[in-house]
Amino acid sequence: MTKADIIEEIVTSTGITKKDVSITVEAFMEAIKNSLLEKKENVYLRGFGSFVVKHRAEKTARNISKNTTLVIAAHDFPCFKPAKSFVAKMKGE
Repeated sequence: MTKADIIEEIVTSTGITKKDVSITVEAFMEAIKNSLLEKKENVYLRGFGSFVVKHRAEKTARNISKNTTLVIAAHDFPCFKPAKSFVAKMKGE
């Protein structure tokens, strides 16, 4: 399912105009991105899941073809963790 499919699904189920739904979905995604990127705050959506910022420490890696080592800098990355109730529904429980 793509973003356009999600917008279309919301339009058919609510009757709100496609333009308004599109603006709302874009604003929702932008709010999540801003929270994770700029504020480094996690986003919790009860019953659905959490968007969290995880940190990876600096590590060394190898380039096997050139037989060299390189350092991968420490960095943050976004991660999604589904809610327990959501996982239970997916399992059919």
